[in-house]
Amino acid sequence: MPRASTTSDVYNAIAEPRRRQIIDLLSRRPGLAVGAIVLALGLPQPAVSKHLGVLREVGIVSAKKQGKSRVYDLHPEQLRSVYDWVKTFEAHWERQLDRIRVRAEKTRPLWIHQTPVTNR
Repeated sequence: MPRASTTSDVYNAIAEPRRRQIIDLLSRRPGLAVGAIVLALGLPQPAVSKHLGVLREVGIVSAKKQGKSRVYDLHPEQLRSVYDWVKTFEAHWERQLDRIRVRAEKTRPLWIHQTPVTNR
């Protein structure tokens, strides 16, 4: 089966780690110009522009002209389908955490419950 284009849907677009870095950055610092993204991530400008183009194509980011620069903003609502899908696994993670908590409590040394003795 041929692989879907990176611009066909949100899942393919965010499969690339560099694009996830851009999403993270824009979630913390909205309204960044391409140059600021390049500096923050240490990537070449053409690569950043290419990744931003993919993210723009699926609607995760938008660009507006500001002087000579393009400024990018994140549209996190476009990631809702990813959130909803991942949330279906939350019960699994909770069960795992519960098992870890029970195991930790069973193996916890008794001295943790004791009050420390001070030398006077």
